[in-house]
Amino acid sequence: MPRVTSVDLDDRPERVLLDRLECYYDAVPRHSARVEDFGPLTLFVREGQGWPFYARPARGWSGAVSAAAVARVRARQRELGIPESFEWIAETTPALRAAIEDSGLVVHEHPLMVLDPGAPVPAADELSDGLRVRTMDPDDPALASALAVPHLAFAEPGTGLGFAGVTELAEAVRARAGDGSVERVAARIEAGLTSVAAAVEGGTALCAGQHQPVGSVSEIVGVGTLPTARRRGLGIAVTAALVADARSRAVETIFLSAGDDDVARIYARLGFRRVATALIAEPAE
Repeated sequence: MPRVTSVDLDDRPERVLLDRLECYYDAVPRHSARVEDFGPLTLFVREGQGWPFYARPARGWSGAVSAAAVARVRARQRELGIPESFEWIAETTPALRAAIEDSGLVVHEHPLMVLDPGAPVPAADELSDGLRVRTMDPDDPALASALAVPHLAFAEPGTGLGFAGVTELAEAVRARAGDGSVERVAARIEAGLTSVAAAVEGGTALCAGQHQPVGSVSEIVGVGTLPTARRRGLGIAVTAALVADARSRAVETIFLSAGDDDVARIYARLGFRRVATALIAEPAE
């Protein structure tokens, strides 16, 4: 089995960094998923409720991946009734993209960015218009809106002003009430598996995001601003708060995947730099 070992790898800092991220990607789902082995591919299947996981290269795999192997995983995902999705780093498993595309999935590219360890991150506890950014306790009354707002943000991608506002956010919170999502995240916060930060106005989160530490590495995920509240610097402020929280937990490597190059330029203001390309594959709409 052509797996990469420490002997096979050169000692360039970028290679070491990508290996560290690969280990993180493999470790994060294991807190709440079972693992199914498909040779060069690993399928993570969530145990219980929550957003379903994905398939990705087996840890350390760098060799060829056949379209047949991808097809086997997709068949299993259909059998389980979960999305046919794959996530991986282009530079560490370059052969996977062709197999994925041959199987009929569409591949989306996202800048993979890592924070310069020496980057000074600005304080983000208060914004110029009086909004405050805070990391949330498990019982924070704004937690429900903090978990709902990214869904509205990603439904209207981009950095320009959009349609959804506080009325739509309130409806989204009501729609999710009782589904257990707030309780699940609150439990993860309590366990130190997730940290949530939000810019809150009038008790409602207008922008929120999370980071999920595993040892000395953490990924910032799901930073989204209510479309009608964009262009106010909220995303930068929330990201800065998440970075500060991660550093307070002795996290040394902080990274994220930007939605596109425009979003990547925003994160670059905080000292994030592009190191690779994150790929996500899913069926065509």
